Amino acid sequence: MHAGLSKLKKAPRGAAAAALAAPMRLAAPAALALLLALAGCASAPPQARLGLKLAPAALGAAISVEQHLKVERNGRIDELDVALQVEPEALDMVGLAFGQRVLTLHYDGKELSSWRHVMLPSQVRAEDVLEDVQLALWPAEAIAAALPAGWRVAEQGARRTLYLDGQPIMLIDYSGQPRWSGTVVLENLRYHYRLTIQFAPTTD
Repeated sequence: MHAGLSKLKKAPRGAAAAALAAPMRLAAPAALALLLALAGCASAPPQARLGLKLAPAALGAAISVEQHLKVERNGRIDELDVALQVEPEALDMVGLAFGQRVLTLHYDGKELSSWRHVMLPSQVRAEDVLEDVQLALWPAEAIAAALPAGWRVAEQGARRTLYLDGQPIMLIDYSGQPRWSGTVVLENLRYHYRLTIQFAPTTD
């Protein structure tokens, strides 16, 4: 495992944070079902992805949070726990499905390294996970500066919208500030899925 993941032990104590010290085990059947569902949300054609990789420092803050993710697609609901830490020099993430560690990633602003559970479908790519996290949490100004031609991002009130050739592709709604608190709802209009991110309350 990447050495950078040891930093995540500072994250709030919970299922995701506790898993950092737990041994890796074969996923239970329920976890495998969730992995297959997540693959459906990450199976977009390659040309649909931006390849967005923003510097961790561009977030403008150092954060250590736990998230509960709910994925809704085709009438199905699946859930995942995530521990996320971002510091100016690196981003680290650990994902759990039913208590099983299924994905870790480390990004230092130049190189993305990841570990995946042997049963994790190949359609679930670390690059796509990183991209969605940054589209939701990084400042709109940092995103706009990195978008290729034809893409743009706009904010109005508590909603962020990503456009391609003038058509809305993604809607992101925030319950409050900062962006990594409360509830964030990301709706992909092209691939028809909704991701709800519930941030656990933090304690100092």
